[in-house]
This record gives sequence, C-alpha cells and structure tokens, in this order.
Amino acid sequence: MGPFDLPRRVTAEALGTGLLVATVVGSGIMAESLTKDVALQLLCNTVPTGGILVVLITILGPVSGAHFNPAVTLSFAWLGEFRWSDVAPYVVAQVAGGIVGAVVAHGMFDLSLVAFSTKARTGLPQWFAEVVATFGLLATILGGLRFNAPAIPWLVGLYITAAYWFTASTSFANPAVAIARSFSNTFSGIRPFDLPGFMVAQLIGAALAVVLFGWLLRADAKEKPARVSEGVDS
Repeated sequence: MGPFDLPRRVTAEALGTGLLVATVVGSGIMAESLTKDVALQLLCNTVPTGGILVVLITILGPVSGAHFNPAVTLSFAWLGEFRWSDVAPYVVAQVAGGIVGAVVAHGMFDLSLVAFSTKARTGLPQWFAEVVATFGLLATILGGLRFNAPAIPWLVGLYITAAYWFTASTSFANPAVAIARSFSNTFSGIRPFDLPGFMVAQLIGAALAVVLFGWLLRADAKEKPARVSEGVDS
C-alpha cells in the first residue's frame, strides 16, 4: 500500500471524509442563509462540493487512496486492489470522520452540534437515482485509473458536480456521507429512517459498476495493442 502505514492511511480517510462532509453541510447552511431560491441553494452546495473533492483527492490520494467512501473501498477490495483486512478500519474511519465533519459544520454556523435530520428522501425514483449516481462515480474512478490516473481528482470532482444536477437524489453516492448527513437537519440532510434505502441503492450501483467495468476495462492479452491510427479515415 505504499510508504504509509495503516494508522496514517485511516487518519487520512477520516480527515478527508470529515472535510468533505463539512463542505457539503456547511455550504448548504450558507446557501440557505443567502437565498430562498432552491435552485441557487443547490448551486451554492454543488460548486464547493466538486471543488473540495479535487483538493482532497489531490492532497490525500497519495496517502490513503482517497476513498472517502465505503462503496469505493468495498469495490477496490472486490477487484483485488485493496486488502480485505483493511476494509473495516477504512469504513469506520470514513463514517466517524463524516459525522465529525457534520458537527464541525454546525459549530461554524452556531447551530446545535447534532440535530438529526427530518428531511425526507425516499421512494423508488430517489433510490434509482442513487444506483445511477454511484454506478457513475465508480465508472468514473475505474475508467480514470485505467486511462488517466493523474486526472482522477478532476474527474471525480466534475462528475459529482454534474451528478448533483442530473440525479433526483442530488447524488449522495456515498454511504458514509449519507450517514453523516442524517446528523444535520439542514439543506443537505436526510432522515435517519431513509438511510437504509439510500445505502442499499449505493451498494447496488457500486456492484453493477464493478461487474461491468471490471469486464469492460480488462486488457485482453490475446489482442494486439491498437494503433493510434486505427479507426481514423486516411
């Protein structure tokens, strides 16, 4: 796993997930205080989230891989790219870090440090949206790693920025972040009661991406490498 031992990698995962959630929740609180226009609120929530992902993946990716997401950790383990023995420490760190991030956001805006959300997010369209959102996130990561690994921070940041707007659920795509958002009764919150549906949908989306892209991107040793000119009219 590189030069960083498990305690430092786990710390990076907790820190990264915490800062991600603090950004999601904090920007949502700020948006609500600045405008009553829901579309503008969503935009104010979207841009910081995409931006912080670029930053966090860039600075913490070399330490822990910058998963910040149990669905990503489980997918890498399934593909044989991550030790199963490290899955539980990563997931615990992601969930704990995310909850601390929500608490930090509340503290910055002088709100109750913990306030369980009452915002309903449920139903088949929302769950299907989370399947699509998480599938797309894993497809972005796996495709990026296969063809342009240095671009991963930007690819993920841009994907989430887009998915905020084209999915009915605003693209949680992350069980740890979903859990953390249930601790915030603000713009970005989700009722604890609605968590199971979201989390199951996210894991289904991740599994579908792993199966499809594990096959789609697998190099065939029997095939000759494609020439750059192939497929281009002369």
